[in-house]
Amino acid sequence: MILPKSSHLNPEQLAEVTAIVTEFGCKIQPIIGAVRTIYAIVGDERDELMINRIEGLDYIDRIDRIQSPFKLMDVRSDLANGRLTIGGVTLGEDLFVIAGQCTIDPKNPGYFYETAAAMKEAGAHVLRGGVWKPRTNPYTFQGDNKSLDILMEASRRTGLPVDTEVMEEEHVKLAIDAGVQVLQVGARNALNYSLLRAIGRAIGNRPQVSVLLKRSIHMGPLNEFISAAEYIAAFGNPNIMLCPRGTTPTLDGYRNHPDESITPLLKEKTWAAVVVDPSHSVGKASYVPSAALAAVAYGADGLCIESHIDPTKGIGDDPRQSITPDVLKKLICQAREFWRLRRA
Repeated sequence: MILPKSSHLNPEQLAEVTAIVTEFGCKIQPIIGAVRTIYAIVGDERDELMINRIEGLDYIDRIDRIQSPFKLMDVRSDLANGRLTIGGVTLGEDLFVIAGQCTIDPKNPGYFYETAAAMKEAGAHVLRGGVWKPRTNPYTFQGDNKSLDILMEASRRTGLPVDTEVMEEEHVKLAIDAGVQVLQVGARNALNYSLLRAIGRAIGNRPQVSVLLKRSIHMGPLNEFISAAEYIAAFGNPNIMLCPRGTTPTLDGYRNHPDESITPLLKEKTWAAVVVDPSHSVGKASYVPSAALAAVAYGADGLCIESHIDPTKGIGDDPRQSITPDVLKKLICQAREFWRLRRA
């Protein structure tokens, strides 16, 4: 990882550095941060001659060589100095909340518009809305492209940025073109490396687009989780949030096995913000507030919560695990108290 003395390399400097690494079979990937740009060496960066030639340039501060399976996502990476701001909140400085419906019903858009307004009133910073839905049963509702228009109309009405799950390259393009600010990668695609690469290529150096990467549905190692994020960061966008959401095998009574306790373990390994999804973790509305508060107590930077203006009229998971806006508003107040106590 190359760190210049100034905030970024000028075109001539970048061309010179690129020419050097190309001789050794590598490439340069700029990663634009809030205050400076760093330059990842993509390929085998161990060649001492290549390193010496780059460090000998008078405009280069240093090269950090991190011996880790995830060099960019590693807590020692210079990317740790960056800050991710979404919806007016800088993650790590205040509690961050994503909230909204599991699934947008294209036949009843009014429910989503009402939910969106209620999410803003409750204190959410980003509006969640499922446009495309992964389903175990091929005959159940899989989502509808028309729901993307509803999602963006709700964003315009409320002024809130939006989060939606993408499952294939076409979804990624449609979402970005529509103006979706947070692309969500679900548990079933968390290790779909082709999709992660496609997302990385698509968002590239777009600072306005972030990725909420959920943990794989199976209880995989933490390094595997962080390495999945590395696929996205390697294409130049460090705006990544890691999202524990419960794993299998399930814990009796819960939808999954709650895993908010991995938050401090993640923070020892990576600089990425941790945004926990308690809704999918426990799978029952009455359990969500306790699970959310536990996540904050463990050190989560934010929460991703399913909420619906009238869960009984929702589709997808909403009838079972969405909380009402009133419950959400109370929960956000309580979670902020936990946040302040933990940081006192």
